[in-house]
Amino acid sequence: METSLRLRGADNTTGQQLGLRIHAKQKLPLAYNALLQAHAEIDTATRKPSLLAVLARHFFPQLSANVGAGVQLERGNIFRYTLRGKKAVSFTDDGLLGLNIKGRLLADKNFKPRRKSGAIELAWTILDFRKGQDVRMKAGYELYRKMPYFQLRENNWTLNGYMDGKWDVRFDM
Repeated sequence: METSLRLRGADNTTGQQLGLRIHAKQKLPLAYNALLQAHAEIDTATRKPSLLAVLARHFFPQLSANVGAGVQLERGNIFRYTLRGKKAVSFTDDGLLGLNIKGRLLADKNFKPRRKSGAIELAWTILDFRKGQDVRMKAGYELYRKMPYFQLRENNWTLNGYMDGKWDVRFDM
């Protein structure tokens, strides 16, 4: 099981402070190129689950792509269907520099779209930036929000920043 601590900064649109969450993810193989992925998240401020989700994912290694479909329960009572996909285009033979194209759709219980996200990002991975330290940098553009963002990942730490002032930090345990 993969676990992480996730901290979000204040939401500038609502002024709401979005605090620390404990996130867990378990992947169960279904076939050579498919898996079932379960997520659970607890908000430490409310001590209640903020997300429960199950997603079936299918990988297409020859295309450097994957798709997923599933269900999720947000904040205890909001049911959503989810559909997502990602395609990677590598610029180097080792795959350390490339372009990612990804999208996600969340629909309500009546299949009415509620949230859409899509992004294109340039990703650069530097193995052994320093001894035992791998670094990944991403610069992207969120298509529906029309928002540039960046990500800096160092081994277990990830920092995400958005041009509207939002940010989050993740520590993978």
